[in-house]
Order: sequence, then C-alpha cells, then structure tokens
Amino acid sequence: MLIIKIGGGAAINIEGIVADLANLREPFLIVHGANALRDRLATSLDIPRKTLTSVSGYSSVYSDASMLDLLMMAYAGLKNKRIVERCQQHGLNTIGLTGLDGAIIRGRRNRGIRIRENGKVRIVRDLSGKPREINLELLQWLLSSGYVPVLTVPIIDETGTAINSENDDLVVLLQQATGAQRIIQLIEAPGLLANPADPTSRIAHLTPSELAEWEERVTGRMKRKLRALKRLVEQGVQQILISDGRTEHPIQDALNGKGTIIQCMPFGN
Repeated sequence: MLIIKIGGGAAINIEGIVADLANLREPFLIVHGANALRDRLATSLDIPRKTLTSVSGYSSVYSDASMLDLLMMAYAGLKNKRIVERCQQHGLNTIGLTGLDGAIIRGRRNRGIRIRENGKVRIVRDLSGKPREINLELLQWLLSSGYVPVLTVPIIDETGTAINSENDDLVVLLQQATGAQRIIQLIEAPGLLANPADPTSRIAHLTPSELAEWEERVTGRMKRKLRALKRLVEQGVQQILISDGRTEHPIQDALNGKGTIIQCMPFGN
C-alpha cells in the first residue's frame, strides 16, 4: 500500500501526477491539499485569513465558520472533484471523500491553542482538531471493491461537526490504519531544502535521527510537517519520499529518488 499526499500549491502538476498514478501496479490512496485555491477564494470573497502560531512554534490557519465554508468549497469541492475527474479520465475509479463522508475520519476538536500576543499568552478556540480514528471497515471495503479513495479535510469531530485538520496528520493516521510501507509527499520544492530560499540545497537523504534534529531547527508549517514525518517513522513506515510536484512526471521522479529519501528500514522487513 502506498499513500500519496498531493500538496495544495498552485504550481502542483495534477495532470502529470495522475498520468503517473495510472501506471502504478500497487494499491494506493490519495490525500490532497488546496491551500492556494483556498487563499484565492478567500481573496475573491473578501474573507480574511489569519494564521496562528502556538507558543511551541507550530503554525495553523485560524478556522472559524467562514474558513470552514472556504474549506468545503476549495478542498472538498473544486480541488477534490477535479482530481477525481482527472483520475477517471485515466481509468482510475476514484471516489472523492472528506472525513465527514461515512465518518471515515473522526477527530477531536482542539480545546484551545495557546498563542503569544502582545507579550501575553492567551488561548484561542476555533473549529480545528486532530484526527483520531479511521472508519477502517469503510476504507477497506472501498479498497477491496476497486475504488481509489481521494481524501481531504474537513473531518468530523465528536459532536458530528465539521472541523479543519492537518493533512499531514491524516496521512499519519491512514498509515497506521493501513500499514502502508511507503509515503510519497509532493510539494512545491525539489525536496526538503537545507536553505528554504535556495532550491539547489536539496537534502538527498535523511536518516530518522537527522529528521528529529531538523524538527528542532525549523519553525512554522515546516515544523508541523517534520513532526508528522517523525511520527510516521515511529510507526514503522519503511520509506518516505518527498519530491517536486511541479515536474512533468512527479510520481516517477519521486520513485527514482529525485527528491528527499527518508529510508527507515529495508523493504521486506
């Protein structure tokens, strides 16, 4: 089993990704973002976007009711259905789902995010949370019936309410549930970069211990991503490939080692 996370950047080559997926010979599922589309819609609809940074250095988007509406339009709506459309055109029988559908991804709403503002720490509450449980019966039925799930936010909380969550955390939970051996993450960069401002500073290989060191160095959204990658390693995933989603053949390039390879253990173990 392979889990493919497609980043939500504007330059991601969805057509190239899907064309590569049509040639895969192992089962897979897709998790995707849509942050560029969300931000474009926010601008056109004049909905302000606010980023929260916790006191521990992790960044997230403040998710009020207006932001949840945007998520449903951008992630669950246009982006999800365009990916499904492209896959169907290439003979992949995909089914687009959010965590809400069939309660396939349940979570728990955050009790509050501790942020520092004007020199003081305060707690902000919003419609966001962490994924906790996969409807494994539904997921396994879809996969065994020949469907390719295309998953995204929002997920469903303990009260049946839609909440925002981090797609990197969804990947962690899905890997745990399915036992997927490889993760491919497609981003708007050649791989993990030693210097974010220098696209030539790609880190070709990263060990699990080096991954933990990098988490301590970075800030913002990259810190959150590296924390999720570390959890994947702890769960026993064998290989993580972080590669450029903008190229002509993103999946092929990732599998051919053109991004960053985090090799956790030999295949077959």
